[in-house]
Amino acid sequence: MIRAVIFDLDGTLLDRDASLKKFIEDQYERYKQAFAHINKNTYIDRFIELDARGYVWKDKVYQQLVDEFLINALTWEELLDDYSSNFQFHCTPFDNAENTLQRLSKENLSLGLITNGFEVFQMNNLKALGIEPFFQSILVSEREEIKKPNPEIFRRSAEFLQVSMKECLFVGDHPENDVKAAKAVGMTTVWKRDSNWNEVDADFIIEDLGCLPAIVKSINEKEGR
Repeated sequence: MIRAVIFDLDGTLLDRDASLKKFIEDQYERYKQAFAHINKNTYIDRFIELDARGYVWKDKVYQQLVDEFLINALTWEELLDDYSSNFQFHCTPFDNAENTLQRLSKENLSLGLITNGFEVFQMNNLKALGIEPFFQSILVSEREEIKKPNPEIFRRSAEFLQVSMKECLFVGDHPENDVKAAKAVGMTTVWKRDSNWNEVDADFIIEDLGCLPAIVKSINEKEGR
């Protein structure tokens, strides 16, 4: 029986690729004088490459960009501060994110979220999406001092939601940090398909978040809820 659905944030609820591109384009335009000697598309493409889908923090990204493109009018610290402050204004959810959370909540399911990252930054992004109130538990790795795929952060989420591991459905996009890690602690897993990965050993694979209520219903009906 599924009593709780726990989500990853980046790449699962937040369309990070779309959000990042919007932010970089905006940053380039706002600091156009400092970037005048750099082709806009070249700057955007290099940023995305260095970012490595969010697994390289932006201090390293901006230091590299400043060095490579000989940016003199701005420091990497100023660019990083701008990213930390303004990324939230470009946050874009995946289709059906809010609608799905509403539907799950109406089914009296507890909702949790586990995300790696810096607390203030991730909470700002979550609030920008307008979905924070749906969650009874939000665990951010910086605050928890552990991060996925550490099994303890999954256990902690289930404990906060007052459910057992086998009563949790975990939804994420990363094959190792999300799917494999959640499966290892006994949670039912849903992989939100990401074109950067091949097929993943998940219990369910979805293209759209809107499929989740039906998955939960199917599991619970089979178990005689």
